[in-house]
Amino acid sequence: MNLGIDGETALVLGGTQGLGLSCAEALGGAGVHVLMNGRSSTAWEAARGRVPNAVFIQGDISKPTDREMICRSADARGPVSIIVTNAGGPPAGQFEELTSQQWRDAFETNVLGVLEIVRHFLPGMKARRFGRVINITSFVVKELYPNMSLSNSMRIGLTGAMGSLARECAAYGITVNGVLPGLMDTGALQRVIRDRAGRNAVTEDTVKRDMAEGVPMKRLGTGDDFGPVCAFLASRLAAYITGQNICVDGGLTRNVV
Repeated sequence: MNLGIDGETALVLGGTQGLGLSCAEALGGAGVHVLMNGRSSTAWEAARGRVPNAVFIQGDISKPTDREMICRSADARGPVSIIVTNAGGPPAGQFEELTSQQWRDAFETNVLGVLEIVRHFLPGMKARRFGRVINITSFVVKELYPNMSLSNSMRIGLTGAMGSLARECAAYGITVNGVLPGLMDTGALQRVIRDRAGRNAVTEDTVKRDMAEGVPMKRLGTGDDFGPVCAFLASRLAAYITGQNICVDGGLTRNVV
């Protein structure tokens, strides 16, 4: 299927591993020039073979100076018309356990950092009358998850801001959507598994097996389940879809809409 985005340039934040890498791979397969951001050059070396001709932009979006550098580097290789936002999930923990600094750090990484980078590229997208913003958040946007106060809060905060943006820029040919992973077999979930195993005094394998059993499809999700959804939302075929949050969760989320 021709997605109509061959030759466009995409910036994928957190694109060197996990679900970000799956999105980068799917976009590369659609003929997009992919700029893969990540904090670790080691992760980039491991990932670069999966996205031929991709360019690595090293930087940590939790740091304002790095955000500026990421934007400058992308501009030099742009114009960027597709942005996939993706930031490491905040640590697990109950409300009373979390410090004020942890709340600040989570906001800087998962909300403010994302908003600043997207805002940087909006004028160019408006001028070209085409743009795609795809936010990798979490199914907790639709159904809160226990022991995840930070993630529950930050993901919802970003979703509200992006929902507002979707309506503000729709007339310019720019769409803004969220892709909400469920329990995906990635490093991010492994941190949750480790935390739950410690709290409940069980093995990590037990926690992982129980998680998979709780998904209607009886398995955890994979990158192959996720990346193609991102590529479709980036395509010209999805030009009339905006302000939506699409779960990729094997039926886990018990939401009505």
